[in-house]
Amino acid sequence: MPYLIVLVVAGAFALGFVLLFFRFFGLWFRALLSGAYVGMGRLVGMWLRHVNPGIIVDSRIMLTKAGIDVASDMLETHFLARGDVMKVSRALVAANKANIPLPFQRAAAIDLAGRDVLEAVRTSVNPKVIDCPDSSKGKVTIDAVAKDGIQLCVKARVTVRANIERLVGGATEETIIARVGEGIVTTIGSSESYKAVLENPDTISKRVLEKGLDAGTAFEILSIDIADIDVGENVGAKLQADQAEADKRRFQAEAEKRRAAAQAREQEMIALVQENRAKVVLAEAEIPLAIADAFKNGHLGVMDYYRLRNIQADTDMRSSIGNPGQTK
Repeated sequence: MPYLIVLVVAGAFALGFVLLFFRFFGLWFRALLSGAYVGMGRLVGMWLRHVNPGIIVDSRIMLTKAGIDVASDMLETHFLARGDVMKVSRALVAANKANIPLPFQRAAAIDLAGRDVLEAVRTSVNPKVIDCPDSSKGKVTIDAVAKDGIQLCVKARVTVRANIERLVGGATEETIIARVGEGIVTTIGSSESYKAVLENPDTISKRVLEKGLDAGTAFEILSIDIADIDVGENVGAKLQADQAEADKRRFQAEAEKRRAAAQAREQEMIALVQENRAKVVLAEAEIPLAIADAFKNGHLGVMDYYRLRNIQADTDMRSSIGNPGQTK
């Protein structure tokens, strides 16, 4: 009975081995014939580690045929790190054919950083053109104003080549577009007249290129070409008109303030006149009291009082003759 159990277990192992052998025999034999040998045990190990053996074998065959020696362990490691092994292998072959130094470690790092390493190699071989500004962002032109107040609307095209050495950690296309746009605005803004820019638009390209805008980016700027330049609004005149309108409103407000102050002062003076008149009336009201007191104390006689009344009547008559239009 124990021998039967051992025999069954051994048969199961043998059957499993045969099944695995036939499952991976095609890959093993293809790698063997291609000169990129991968052992049967390693293929089974890949299967156990949840690594796709077909991708590893195909990548190794591709690299070996291109004369690039990359161990299968490194390919497995990149696969387990969620990298695109096939794309990295293609990038290595493309770089090798273009005589671009690109070791596997750097290519794997670029791929794991989220960059398209194959596209980077292609861009390094065949430079790409970037529109500035990016129309997909909703902006069609770069608008800048010269010193004479005239606005210019510019479209530029930047030819760049990928810099493999700075691809990891280097800034993207958005940074190139932003820097070129800033350089264009600065160049136009420092121009004395918009006519000078229209006569020599290449001065924009030269000054922008002199600034070294590709520093710290994943690209190398080859050229900056002005695709289109149009004259926009007279921003200077518009600003002056707006300033004049603002000054007019300010002066009107100040004049209104002075008018309101004058009206308030006038009302104050009218009130003061009324107050003084009231004081005069009060003072006149005390005259009869003073006369009565003088009679009482013997300081004023009856004849003196009559003479005073005659003088007052004479004064009123003279005032009426001198001002015939006034009535008392």
